[in-house]
Amino acid sequence: MVNLGVNMETVEYIAGVAIGIIAIVVIVNILTLPFQLMFKLAINGIFGAAMLYFINLIGIINIKITLINSLVAGFFGIPGVIGIIIYNHFLK
Repeated sequence: MVNLGVNMETVEYIAGVAIGIIAIVVIVNILTLPFQLMFKLAINGIFGAAMLYFINLIGIINIKITLINSLVAGFFGIPGVIGIIIYNHFLK
């Protein structure tokens, strides 16, 4: 066996630290994922409510701004708003 001047304990220590850092990064990413999704959902809901508010502001169509309507409008955008309009005036 060739001795490269590196102690095996040092290599094991460095490998353990590297694996520990990788494990911490993975765990932090897994724990922050739900908060990122909730934040994105909240932002989309706010934009959806704003779209519905501006449609109501025009005055042609009156749509109630509810949580579900806001989330549908925020998630699907303009097609979602059109779907809400169709649902409220033709199917309801």
